[in-house]
Amino acid sequence: MKVLVSGLYGFMGREVVKLAENGYCGAEVVAGVDNNITGKLDIPCAESFATADKNVDCIIDFSHHSLTNDLLAFAVENKIPAVIATTGQTDEEKEAIKKAAESIPIFFAANYSLGIALLIKLAKEAAAVMKDAEIEIIEKHHDRKVDAPSGTALAIAEGIRSVRPELTNKLGRAGMGKRTPNEIGIHAIRMGNIAGEHEVLIGTQNQTITLKHETLNRALFAEGALNAAQFLITQKSGLYTMTDLLK
Repeated sequence: MKVLVSGLYGFMGREVVKLAENGYCGAEVVAGVDNNITGKLDIPCAESFATADKNVDCIIDFSHHSLTNDLLAFAVENKIPAVIATTGQTDEEKEAIKKAAESIPIFFAANYSLGIALLIKLAKEAAAVMKDAEIEIIEKHHDRKVDAPSGTALAIAEGIRSVRPELTNKLGRAGMGKRTPNEIGIHAIRMGNIAGEHEVLIGTQNQTITLKHETLNRALFAEGALNAAQFLITQKSGLYTMTDLLK
């Protein structure tokens, strides 16, 4: 499987390269796109998609959401499946992803950990059974993360709202006033070098269920992206998520 990595010289791009060099998923990183080349990798790298290598089986994107439209245009024009592992997309960029998925296979997830996919599944089950429970989500990340709350926290909330549609997100909490019954409180912590922690509290007046996932190494996300790429190159056009890998 020949892979082009968008964001090749970023931390996650380099993690994909390391895994591929060790034969993970039978992947070979043969090309990259990055406008901020630091250091040296023995891989051809273009500064934009305008001059990127088209002879690849899949694109893995670990760049920045502002490049989404350029990536999609390149992928659709050249009929290349794309794994989008970047977060923080605007509503317009998310709509562009859905539109492009009508033409090519696209894998788009807020988090590329199978453990997080299981966490969302369990949170949905608990929220559906405990219909009157109050729900809070706490997420922790390193101090360099720019978006808050995390895309994963929002994905957890979205999963819960699919079984409890009366709920709405409340981002943070401050000032005077009681908690309203139909809110999902979402709280973001940024400090140090935390790779990623997500905790879901589902509770009533008499009991609480706590679900927690902790990322020990961000290489986990590179593994997930390569697993997604291996899956994606055999699929027809459409939009795929981590749920599809659980089937």
